[in-house]
Amino acid sequence: MLNIGSTPASTGKRGLYQNWLFQLMAIFAVGIALGFVGCGSDEEETGEPDETLVSEETVIDIDGRQVVVLEGKLNADKVLSADYDYLLRGAVFVEGGATLTIEPGVKVYGEQASNGTLIIAQGSKIMADGTQDAPIIMSSDAFEGSRARGQWGGLIINGSAPTNQGLTFGEGDTGAFGGNNPADSSGVLRYVRIEYAGIEFSPDNELNGIAFQGVGSGTVVDHVQVHMNQDDGIEMFGGTVNLKYALVTGARDDSFDWTDGWTGKGQFWVAQQYGDDADNGFEVDNSSKDNEATPRSAATIYNVTLVGDPSGPESDNGMLIREGAAGMYANFIVTGFNKVGLDINNAATHAQADAGKLVVKNSIFFENGKGNFGDEKDDDGFDEAAFAAANGNKETDPNLASPFSKSAPNFTPGAGANAVSPAAPPADGFFEPVNFIGGVSPSNNWTSGWTTSAQK
Repeated sequence: MLNIGSTPASTGKRGLYQNWLFQLMAIFAVGIALGFVGCGSDEEETGEPDETLVSEETVIDIDGRQVVVLEGKLNADKVLSADYDYLLRGAVFVEGGATLTIEPGVKVYGEQASNGTLIIAQGSKIMADGTQDAPIIMSSDAFEGSRARGQWGGLIINGSAPTNQGLTFGEGDTGAFGGNNPADSSGVLRYVRIEYAGIEFSPDNELNGIAFQGVGSGTVVDHVQVHMNQDDGIEMFGGTVNLKYALVTGARDDSFDWTDGWTGKGQFWVAQQYGDDADNGFEVDNSSKDNEATPRSAATIYNVTLVGDPSGPESDNGMLIREGAAGMYANFIVTGFNKVGLDINNAATHAQADAGKLVVKNSIFFENGKGNFGDEKDDDGFDEAAFAAANGNKETDPNLASPFSKSAPNFTPGAGANAVSPAAPPADGFFEPVNFIGGVSPSNNWTSGWTTSAQK
């Protein structure tokens, strides 16, 4: 819909009316630059001062649709209305304790030319509460049909929950995160889609579709999709944030990735990889700097479907768990990866498995290229097959409906999935009871209706 570089546009200003006395004082104090202020020439003068003062915004008219340009720092509460589209110009920071509220159905575009990115700073919030019929979409400003991975930055959220690196700073100068408040809230993401993001600033310095950096458990994440991202789809850097109904499709690197002591929860996740360029379904680390760093990465995740792409040259491992990570992983379906389904890598991680602090159970691993269980590279002395067998995992066809289709995927499990009995999730108010394995219920395909499979 949107291409700022090549679309004729008219520019205007949008704001609330202000009194003339303020304008004259402002112009006298700081110069003619403030002359952009709107004075309400279309309305009748009353002579009464208007006490409301808001900063104004550039508005671009694109084919009759008004697009509001967001840039710089937003340090006061702001609402993005469904009456407009929005363009992120450069790195847009929501900071100073401000709350950015995004109404259902809003479209936010990242500008390619300026590496448009949305960053929620520590202490600020995003309230992006969409609906199934009106999801909030964040995408590239390229025309539909010419979109691709890495055309804008993505969404970065910084919180004050603990990490095992202490207070630290995000890649790409995306701000500070970390602290001592595990219940910290950065707001709400519900029915939100992030598409064609993940700008690469330099090798090993790329942006994820959504980066949860030290984000706390007070944050609500429910029904989100990251599609066609240049780097990882969703990544957690420490923190305690919980995610439910999360879909990652076509990520160039890992679909789900975490490190630095993430101890949150997840349920009903799906990853689908495109084999032109992809890495792991799960890449799970504690800390590469110190495998024993605390808090240790120890997520609790139930009901996940990880789908590789056996038709492409890439798409490596289903689950790669390493660098001392622990966690509970149950009711998974892992299929179609070109290397192995489950690889538990390095001595510190083996020790977690041997101590019962790393568990993968009640899951199906099926037709992963080099084996369902084993080592991506050389044998490191840990027997993944024996570990899996002891925890109720099986190698059988789950009869997924259409997991490898890139235009109309369907991750609903068939009768074969009944070969494994689901483990009961904790009854803690977050997890839902289940009678199936995998990320999608046979009776409720939550991935349909609000998601996308478009590749351009």
